[in-house]
Amino acid sequence: MMDFDLKAYVAEKREIIDKALDKYLPPIDGMEGRVVEAARYSLFAGGKRLRPILCIAAHEACGGSSKALLPVACALEMIHTYSLIHDDLPAMDNDDFRRGKPTNHKVFGEAVAILAGDLLLTYAFELMAEHGLEDRSGTVMRVIHIIARASGFKGMVGGQMIDLACEGKEVDVPTVEYMHARKTGALITASVQAGAILAGASESEIERMGRYGRHLGLAFQITDDLLDVTGSFEEMGKTPGSDDRKGKRTYPFLVGIEESRRLAREHVERALDAISGYDDRANPLRAIAFYVLNRSS
Repeated sequence: MMDFDLKAYVAEKREIIDKALDKYLPPIDGMEGRVVEAARYSLFAGGKRLRPILCIAAHEACGGSSKALLPVACALEMIHTYSLIHDDLPAMDNDDFRRGKPTNHKVFGEAVAILAGDLLLTYAFELMAEHGLEDRSGTVMRVIHIIARASGFKGMVGGQMIDLACEGKEVDVPTVEYMHARKTGALITASVQAGAILAGASESEIERMGRYGRHLGLAFQITDDLLDVTGSFEEMGKTPGSDDRKGKRTYPFLVGIEESRRLAREHVERALDAISGYDDRANPLRAIAFYVLNRSS
């Protein structure tokens, strides 16, 4: 592996992202302040900021310097956080903990949690559109389209629907891969492609970033599935074994732990292959791929 300090890189980018998120979000004020408080509770609960960091890293790898980068990166984190708030609801996965803290609905109630998720989703697009109004090239509009697609029916929403439909059912590996490519992989793919597009990358570069994102997203989900089997509350921030209790169809359930680890390695190798032609500016993307692989080993 190349000599690159991912920990320092992530710490630097997280600080930038956190300051921007705090600036962009409305203050806790007025009659609607409670829903802003709930949104901020989940947004600042200690997330890894993987998606915005991937967006920034892809942008840097492609030599970009777009003013819209930080708003788009923050929007990706808002969308991701909205999805977690809604996934944790009793009507969905019914989880009590997220990132080591009580889930949003446990603190604020189900109604406010739903609205907090709605706030983050809609505010993300408001933030991107606001910066897109100044962009006469249409680049930001293309980014908004890609992120909207990844967040919706052909992305996270569709993936979550398939996940619910498959609970307790007999399914095969291609079905699980199809589900996770949408539920988890779509927004990760959109994150790196958005960074590349904002950098003015060529179509072939955008395609390569898409391949990197798709394989990284699947590797991330496989390792997430493995952690649910082999991890602890301290590692995961939530109670392990929940997938099995809910009848979730995961990679370890279908193919076992060792084969799941092999598949994760394969997807990371294919992600790295997609960006093999890039210089050292892509080292953050390479280091993130190794991090994803090692988180469940």
